[in-house]
Amino acid sequence: MATKPMTKTQLVAALAEKMDADKKTATTALDAITDLITQEVAAGGAVTLPGVGKIYCRERPERMVRNPATGEQFKKEADKQVKMTIAKALKDSVNG
Repeated sequence: MATKPMTKTQLVAALAEKMDADKKTATTALDAITDLITQEVAAGGAVTLPGVGKIYCRERPERMVRNPATGEQFKKEADKQVKMTIAKALKDSVNG
């Protein structure tokens, strides 16, 4: 059975331990990385995290969708969706 996902607090504590730094420095580093990834993907670019994967934005065209409650069909406007492709190294480490 899967365990609960790691929280930001737990991630910061583990990062601080790996960096041999305090939690404030680790929080600043994590927030900076998150901001950089957000800015790049929002601008239409992609970010590759070595050993983890690639985060990018994909545009979805305008399409017809159906409301499952009423069965009514309507047109959904074009939008963007954030996607992530997982790196082979991470897949291999998880699978064996």
